[in-house]
Parts: sequence; C-alpha cells; structure tokens
Amino acid sequence: MDSNLNRSGIVFVISGPSGTGKSTICNHVLKTDPRLHFSVSCTTRLPRKGEQDGKHYFFISKEEFDEHISKDNFLEYAEVHGNYYGTLHSEIDRIIKKGEDVLLDIDIQGVTNIQNKYKPISKTVNCHYIFIGPPSFLELEDRLRSRATELEDVIVQRLAAAKIELQHWCSYDSIIVNSNLDDAINNLTTIIEAQRLSRNVLLTSPWDEGS
Repeated sequence: MDSNLNRSGIVFVISGPSGTGKSTICNHVLKTDPRLHFSVSCTTRLPRKGEQDGKHYFFISKEEFDEHISKDNFLEYAEVHGNYYGTLHSEIDRIIKKGEDVLLDIDIQGVTNIQNKYKPISKTVNCHYIFIGPPSFLELEDRLRSRATELEDVIVQRLAAAKIELQHWCSYDSIIVNSNLDDAINNLTTIIEAQRLSRNVLLTSPWDEGS
C-alpha cells in the first residue's frame, strides 16, 4: 500500500493453542515486514532463557499487574496456566496512531475478551483475528513433547487446554493450519497484505482534493 495514504493502523490478533508454532511464524514475519510491529505484553511469569524485559514481555509483579487493572490500562488480560498476561492500551495506541500495524500474539482467552468487551482505542481501530492451528491433535502432542522444555503435568495441562481452544476456530476471520512452516509464514504474509488493501483502513479518500 502507498505509504502516502492516510490510513489507520491494523491490529492483527494472532492466537492458537500452545505448540502450533505461533511464535516462530510471527517472528519471521516481523523480521521481514518493517511496517509491522510487535505488541509487547505484560506478564507476571518469570522470564525464560533468552527473553528480555521490554522486548519479549514487560515482566512485572502481580501487584503491578493489579494496579494496571485498577487503572483500566489493559485492552485485555487473562490468567493462563497460573500466570497473568495483559495487553496495554498504550502499546497498541502508540503504533496505530502512526498509521502502522500491530501484531498481537495472545491467548485465546484474551481474544475472547477483546471480542466481547472491546474498548475502542480510537474510532478507527481495525482488528483482524487469525487462528493458527496444528494439522492434527496428535501432531500437536508430538510437538509439545519434542520440545522437552516442560514437565509432564504441564504438557497434560496444555493438551487439555488445546482441546477446548481448537473449538474456537470459527470465532476468527482467518485460519492457518501449520502443517508446513514456510507455507504458514506465506499465508500469514498474504493475509496481512490483503487486509492492508481494505478500504476500511483508509481515513480519507486517496482522491480527495489536493491529494
């Protein structure tokens, strides 16, 4: 899309069960698309190896998280596997006000919260919901176990959650089945580019007088 057009930013909301490859797909697209920005969420969980505060997450205490809730600072928040995650209004607003796009990788609970209790960041916010799923439930189980990064009880918990999460596919605008990583990356790129061509993102006509 012509960068001179007066457009609003798009919020691409990515979700799906743990182990479907969401992070790998999103990271690749973010590296190759300078117009797309990652929304850094808050979490009360501890950093994993290699994660940096302010880059991967804002790692905060439960008390700080509760303060954000009391001040209505979150677009959405949810408890996931005993930890809390939340998306700050300010992070989204900062990007879309510049007419640029946001990639928001959140849990299905968070997506439901946005869809059911959406609080407009501005009058021109556009959200596109994308569900990333596995080729089969057995393949998902194999992927979770092959990571060898979690205890058995955590894997069982994630698999139980996935059975429920996979039933929510019909609540999304687009579906990507990650049976091949390259194809999944290309599909996400195609969806993003198609949405950028939508008339809904334009704030004014490209042919207004003086344009």
